[in-house]
Amino acid sequence: MRFSDNGYYIERYIKCDNCGVLLYEEGMKGEVAGEAKLFCSDWCQQWATARAAGIDEPRIPLPREGIHKTGG
Repeated sequence: MRFSDNGYYIERYIKCDNCGVLLYEEGMKGEVAGEAKLFCSDWCQQWATARAAGIDEPRIPLPREGIHKTGG
């Protein structure tokens, strides 16, 4: 979610390209199948990469802190 420069209104809603959760911070930039994407977490990036590689049901272990937390 991006607030306007004066902070009075929401300028743009920014969502994870994998799961659709609203991003209140910068998110994680990545590339999947040659296309630039924005993710909420490393897990979502790994999952999208696996799907792009042709895996129908990726089995990626969930992190203890939850999937919608960025590492930084």
